[in-house]
Amino acid sequence: MSPFIALQHRNFRLLWIGQLVSFSGSMMQNAAILWHISLLVPEDKKGLALGLVGLVRIVPIIVFSMISGVAADAFDRRKLMLITQTGMTLTAVALALITFGGLTAVWPIYVLAAISSGFGAFDLPARNSLVPNLVPREHLPNAISLNTIMFQTASVAGPALGGLMIGSLGVGWVYAFNAVSFLFVIAGLLLMRNIPARAESERSDISLRAAREGLRFVFSAPLIRSTMLLDFFATFFASATALLPIFAQDVLRVGAEGYGLLSAAPSVGAMLTSLVMVRWVDRIERRGWVMLWAVLGYGLATVVFGFSRSFGLTFLCLALTGATDTVSMVLRNIVRQLGTPDQLRGRMTSVNMIFFMGGPQLGELEAGLVAQAFGPVVSVVSGGIGCLLASAWVAWQTPELRTYRREAPSLAAQAAD
Repeated sequence: MSPFIALQHRNFRLLWIGQLVSFSGSMMQNAAILWHISLLVPEDKKGLALGLVGLVRIVPIIVFSMISGVAADAFDRRKLMLITQTGMTLTAVALALITFGGLTAVWPIYVLAAISSGFGAFDLPARNSLVPNLVPREHLPNAISLNTIMFQTASVAGPALGGLMIGSLGVGWVYAFNAVSFLFVIAGLLLMRNIPARAESERSDISLRAAREGLRFVFSAPLIRSTMLLDFFATFFASATALLPIFAQDVLRVGAEGYGLLSAAPSVGAMLTSLVMVRWVDRIERRGWVMLWAVLGYGLATVVFGFSRSFGLTFLCLALTGATDTVSMVLRNIVRQLGTPDQLRGRMTSVNMIFFMGGPQLGELEAGLVAQAFGPVVSVVSGGIGCLLASAWVAWQTPELRTYRREAPSLAAQAAD
């Protein structure tokens, strides 16, 4: 089977290309927001101010998570994405305009970051649920791996280009570029044709019962539940990227360009690993053990990063966090997508969104608070150790994860028993 076989399907290819451009812009904006805030606040408040970015992003995710999943299972997912993408475009435009206007306060950045996160809370379940409708089931693992490559490529290009653009043109132009990048996804969605129609019986209603049904499915499947816990604990304790402006400015002293390169380092490792995974993922036999070792490697790399005083070693450690996280992420996504019925995919994704988006966003707040109290080094090192301990606990509590193999039976069937 070709490692790019899913791209032969026109609708998936349109979404894939659009997201490659859009995610590059979003990664540029994420880096720009952190850098922008670090320039606007006093030196002694920098750690807390950066940590608050995670808080304002996670609140909308928590508030809208379940209703967004129900909406993805109830409405046309493509049309729902058109609405969310338009909303995120407008928030990026607003960020650009207030920045060009000479912004001196940080609160408008927090407000617009929260609004964008709210649109994203509806976008992700719709997008993840749409992908299995764009490719045949046998090509879904390949589509998941290709999406990982796309995301990591954007994550490499975005922060690196963002750092260069910040240094040469200023953060306002980063926000403007991100606004334009969303138009590529919107165009791809409008150009799609012949998406398989979902039967009315496969659509959920907008109700509390539908939300409970999604929660019941997720928490009755041990493998799906444990992969979400792994995701949350790893990213909560080891969310070091929120402190990168401090390391770039005060520890390594490498400026905006160096900050852009360090921000891209996890994605460099992730992209290279994705290229390997797209060819070998179907051959991994002991998927549970590989997933666990990958998360442990993520925690160890974070600990070494915290102690590093060398730009090269820091870059390497951050690249290793991206590589190990990619191995774990691809396997987690395959478990969830193949094991979830189509009529529940939106709600499964919305529950998962709390874990995999809530973990890093709350982790950024935790990292900022610890950095404010004890310094950035203590924050990063203690977070890496916390990741190791939490991962060991999940592995001990879930024997199904330790013994999970490629030939494992359908998770959907397990959840129904």
